[in-house]
Amino acid sequence: MLKILKFAAIDIGSNAIRLLFMNVIEENNTPLFKKSSLVRVPVRLGEDAFVRGEISPEKVEKIKKTMLAFKNLMEVHDVVAYRACATSAMREASNGPLVVQQVKEFSGVDIEIIDGKQEAEIIYSNQIVELINDDKHYLYVDVGGGSTEITLFSNGKLVKSKSFNVGTIRLLNKKVGEEEFKEIKKWLKQFKANSREVVIIGSGGNINKIIKLSGKKDKQQLVFEELAEMDKLINRYSVDERISIMGLNPDRADVIVPASSIFMRIMKWSGANRILIPTIGVSDGIVHQLYHTHKGSKQ
Repeated sequence: MLKILKFAAIDIGSNAIRLLFMNVIEENNTPLFKKSSLVRVPVRLGEDAFVRGEISPEKVEKIKKTMLAFKNLMEVHDVVAYRACATSAMREASNGPLVVQQVKEFSGVDIEIIDGKQEAEIIYSNQIVELINDDKHYLYVDVGGGSTEITLFSNGKLVKSKSFNVGTIRLLNKKVGEEEFKEIKKWLKQFKANSREVVIIGSGGNINKIIKLSGKKDKQQLVFEELAEMDKLINRYSVDERISIMGLNPDRADVIVPASSIFMRIMKWSGANRILIPTIGVSDGIVHQLYHTHKGSKQ
């Protein structure tokens, strides 16, 4: 007999806030994770956090209203459990903890501000090991608005992870210097010198949109030359043209350019020639963790 459980994950990023609903279908104690729906609100906290150093009152109000709406949706969906995680923008905002408190009082939603290490643990719970072979190095690269998380998987295990303050919103606001890029380059050079093949696993809405725009039938992989062609294409158009001609949403049309640039640099510096794009992210990892915690509490 099938048993279906619904979980919710809230990812409060620097560019957008996402609510993911996922059904976990149990049959013979084997869970099947199936995405139900996704709600995305482009609040752009990074515009405040990386420029002003704090979340503005206007953005705080948007977060509060968004979380209240998400709370109501979760109640309607009868979710078993939820978790709300905030990343780079809330980490850096001087009033981040105060915003968390205000959101809790207004909406009843608990928000956790997580660090890079916790993000890596969430990523690892995504069952990434199913995508990898033991004879290669895999770099899971999650390009966000405020930071880029790079996690090394080797021999089927998480080896190390590092968070860099290089993100799309930061780049658009000219808040990233060459020193930050040099830091990424230095960290990645260790893999280029190794004899093993390096493969990138790309995460984030921008790389998903890039491969969709490419029109490839195999929507799971791009080689370096294909990504370079897409990078040239999106840079050929203005922001307005990316919206009107390429059909991008306004909050995607500007950040997709710096995102493409970050992925290109990481591939070049690591020596990777291909990027796998499995359309999984932080929200998916949160659900995997929630499910296993739920199962553990029932035993």
